[in-house]
Amino acid sequence: QVQLVESGGGSVQAGGSLRLSCAASGPAILSRFTMGWYRQAPGKQRELVATITSPGSTNYADAVKGRFTISRDNAKNTVYLQMNSLKPEDTAVYLCNARILNSYWGQGTQVTVSS
Repeated sequence: QVQLVESGGGSVQAGGSLRLSCAASGPAILSRFTMGWYRQAPGKQRELVATITSPGSTNYADAVKGRFTISRDNAKNTVYLQMNSLKPEDTAVYLCNARILNSYWGQGTQVTVSS
């Protein structure tokens, strides 16, 4: 079983920045997992924000390219999401995901961007 705990959410004004963290724990070799950030706004479906593979390849949703950066520290079993130039439409609950064969989810952290 993999446990994921997100932190770093909050309220910021448009143009601001936040850094989300996801601490992973469990018996698995987490460095082998593909890690990702997803988000879900009220009344909308959950959507991909960014993923990072075990070797470090990254993928971003078009809406966040050039503004968000995903990274991982395998020694700390932690994945990060640096979010810059935030927009009101980035407001959502941000969830961490770990995937190799099964998929695991954290509880999420709220990000609110005001105009």
